[in-house]
Amino acid sequence: MSKHAVVCGAGGFVGGHLTRRLKAAGYWVRAVDIKEHEFAPTAADEFVRLDLRERDACVAALAVDGGVDEVYQLAADMGGMGFIHSAECEIMRNNALINLNMIDAAVAASSSRYFFSSSVCVYRDMERDEPEMDETGAYPAWPDNEYGWEKLYAERVAEAYGRRFGITVRIARFQNCYGPEGTWTGGREKAPAAICRKVAMAQDGGTIEVWGNGSAVRSYTFVDDMVEGIYQLVQSDLEGPVNIGSSEYVTVNELVEVVAAAAGKNIWIRHIEGPVGVQSRNFSHKRIESLGWRTRFSLAEGIARTYPWIEQQVRDSGGAVLG
Repeated sequence: MSKHAVVCGAGGFVGGHLTRRLKAAGYWVRAVDIKEHEFAPTAADEFVRLDLRERDACVAALAVDGGVDEVYQLAADMGGMGFIHSAECEIMRNNALINLNMIDAAVAASSSRYFFSSSVCVYRDMERDEPEMDETGAYPAWPDNEYGWEKLYAERVAEAYGRRFGITVRIARFQNCYGPEGTWTGGREKAPAAICRKVAMAQDGGTIEVWGNGSAVRSYTFVDDMVEGIYQLVQSDLEGPVNIGSSEYVTVNELVEVVAAAAGKNIWIRHIEGPVGVQSRNFSHKRIESLGWRTRFSLAEGIARTYPWIEQQVRDSGGAVLG
C-alpha cells in the first residue's frame, strides 16, 4: 500500500514541485489549495479547492479514505519583499488561521507526520561576514518582519501539538527558493524571478532598476534542491527546526550579473528606493546535511534553468523580450 499524503498549498510554487516529488516516490497524493496551479497541471491523484483559513475546510482536506500518513503544510499568504512589507495584516491573520486550523485538523485526523514550511525570516538581521547562525539563533527572537514573527509562532504551535498529542512534527526554515513555475510578476514574485523578468525585458546594454544599493547578501536555493530537502527531512528522525538552503552567498548586484550571463546580455543597474529587508544572511546547514542532503545546483545552474522559463512567460503574456 502506498502512503497517503496531503499537500496543502499545492497550487503554489514549492507545493506544486513537492507534489510531483511525492508521486515519483510512489505516494497517493491529494493536493489542496484555494486556487489551482497557475503554470502546471497538478500531478496529484486529487485536487481539492478549499480555503484553509476555515477549520471545516482543513478537516475536509484531510478526510481521505484510509487516513492520511503525512500532511505537508505549505499553504500561506506570501510573496516577495514588496508584498511582505505592504500586507502585514493579511499575512499575520491569514497565515495564523491556516496554521492553527491545519495542525489541529491533522491531530483530529490521526495523521502520523506533519510538515510545516517555515522561513529564515524568523531570524534577526545579520552583519556581513558574521559567523554562521544555527537554528538556535532564532532566539532571543527579533525577526525583521511580521511574516517572520508569524512563522515563529506557527513553529511553536506545531511543536506544542507534537508534544501533547504525539504527532511527529518536522519543520523546515526555507531560504529564498526559486525556479521554473513560480510567480514571476504582479508584486508577489521573489528577487530571482523579478530580476529574470527585468533582464528579459531589457535591451542588451540596457538598465534595470533594483531596490536598495544592491549590497544585501542572500543565498538562493533551486526548487529541486528544496523539495529534496523537504522529502528527506520528513522521512528522518531529525526533530526541531531545520535550515534548508544553499551556502552560496551573493549580493543582489551579483545576482543581476548571474541572470545577465544566463541571458547573454550586458546589463546596467539603477538603484532606487524600495524595501530591502535584512542586510545579510549566513546560516548553518549542518542539521539537514547530517541526513546526506546537499545542494546539487549552483546559482548559475539554477538560473540557467529558470531564466528561459521566465523569458517564455514574458513572451506568452505579450511582453517584449529584447535582445
